[in-house]
Amino acid sequence: MSSKESCRSELRIAIRQLSDRCLYSSSKWAAEQLVGIEQDPSKFTPSNTRFQRGSSSIRRKYRTHEITATPIAGVSYVATPVMEEDELVDGDFYLLARSYFDCREYKRAAHVLRDQIGRKALANAAMTAVTQLLDAMVRVGAATQLDMMRCLAGEKRKEEEMIELDGPLGKSDAVNQELVSLERELSTLRKNGTVDPFCLYLYGLILKQKGNETLARTVLVESVNSYPWNWNAWTELQSLCTTVDILNSLNLSSHWMKDFFLASVYQELRMHNESLSKYEYLLGTFGFSNYIQAQIAKAQYSLREFDQVEAIFEELLRTDPYRVEDMDMYSNVLYAKECFSALSHLAHRVFMTDKYRPESCCIIGNYYSLKGQHEKAVVYFRRALKLNKNYLSAWTLMGHEFVEMKNTPAAVDAYRRAVDVDPRDYRAWYGLGQAYEMMGMPFYALHYFKEAVFLQAKDSRLWIAMAQCYETDQLRMLDEAIKCYRRAANCNDNEAIALHQLAKLHSELGRPEEAAFYYRKDLERMESEERDGPNMVEALSYLAKYYKSTKRFEEAEVYCTRLLDYTGPEREKAKSLLRGMRSTQSSFPPSDVDHFPP
Repeated sequence: MSSKESCRSELRIAIRQLSDRCLYSSSKWAAEQLVGIEQDPSKFTPSNTRFQRGSSSIRRKYRTHEITATPIAGVSYVATPVMEEDELVDGDFYLLARSYFDCREYKRAAHVLRDQIGRKALANAAMTAVTQLLDAMVRVGAATQLDMMRCLAGEKRKEEEMIELDGPLGKSDAVNQELVSLERELSTLRKNGTVDPFCLYLYGLILKQKGNETLARTVLVESVNSYPWNWNAWTELQSLCTTVDILNSLNLSSHWMKDFFLASVYQELRMHNESLSKYEYLLGTFGFSNYIQAQIAKAQYSLREFDQVEAIFEELLRTDPYRVEDMDMYSNVLYAKECFSALSHLAHRVFMTDKYRPESCCIIGNYYSLKGQHEKAVVYFRRALKLNKNYLSAWTLMGHEFVEMKNTPAAVDAYRRAVDVDPRDYRAWYGLGQAYEMMGMPFYALHYFKEAVFLQAKDSRLWIAMAQCYETDQLRMLDEAIKCYRRAANCNDNEAIALHQLAKLHSELGRPEEAAFYYRKDLERMESEERDGPNMVEALSYLAKYYKSTKRFEEAEVYCTRLLDYTGPEREKAKSLLRGMRSTQSSFPPSDVDHFPP
């Protein structure tokens, strides 16, 4: 059996098992990868490009067999009806549609099954759903069900207490009272060797919530090594991998799910090029996976390659028109590029698909923000947080809106909540720095800018913000500002600020040679980008004066001549410099003029 067929077989079984455990997000993720696996070219013609669908040629039959791929320890399995496809692999799309249905994404489910009009196919799909639902009652271990129910009951009571005891910033000290007894019981089961991978996943969640991160990592590693298809467990393990050293210390079994995990962790650790390489490698097997395409777009978004990101999301919407997840990132790209009509279309699209999704609310909030209606934008960001109080983008974007509204205390509160949700979000740290800078507190602002730069060292905007903080009247640490501007210039300063500021600071500190060097560099960049404006006039004026003062009259005359193309005082200054240089040169004998440096 080929590796692709092996992946396909494992994923089908994993989807059913995860769905039976009510781990719908993992089931949906696995179903999307299943559909993304490239089909065997010997079985399918090139005309079947993406979904490999048919209608009249589809025939299903059922056979009973024992599950052979990575069984769950401690759980007794019974024979399960499994679809067997004899012409086209249509059962994959049924599983994907069922996963979307379980997640209440009904339009996406309907889109996947849009060509399935045969009565036999629909009847078989319905019979399979009923059979598997009944079978799940037998297959799911009673201990796992009980533990899950107790944990969920405790979480429900915790949320009620959070509402009742809500503090001024939306925080409370409510805890899940069931965790203590659950932790004790699951620890005993693990020591006895009678715990299954799903209970290990639950045990890892409890340990993480109680702050025992080291043991939580160990337990979650045991869970994913025993049952590698539970993407929820991988996600929780990822949140505990805060450094590369921690990641390298994990004893993970060799499995293709590990590649998905590593690619995702690399992205969280800001190792975007490594993440991009890993996802491109996975495309060799999962060639049509929308998930992988979206993750590639995320990596390129972090690298600020907005044109490529826009193209990927346009293709995703073409193939999956009712997709909502990750579309908030697409809206950020459209916002940055000021694409009003495209952002309006996207906002209308997600509103019609599912307006009660945090991503939808953020997209609509971005639309109103681009229109300058910041109060309406805040309303939608708050709505997103009502749907998911830990939705990071909403906290950060709401902070940006409060900054625009000059409501800095509210902006600080929003950014602090974003940092609480994810301490590795450099945008929130950067926002805090901006807010404190607006309040005239550069020492505090500098601290937050340093946190942002530590997390995103290749972003020129962060270095420029920190340099401007050093330039403030309270600090006046100009040498430190120069170091920051140099780092920004080396990080592809798209806004063309660093070189100009380096020239000005060196001029201010009485370093004419360094100032002239950076003015030349800035002038070359403006010429290559065909930009014009005050910065070019300033550079030409300084260089003309500098070369005159060093008696390099020919070069000074070149810059003065260029200044004559402008109107205003610069033109008159250029004329004055030219007259002065010509009178100076005429007072020297020709032999002396010939010895001027070139």
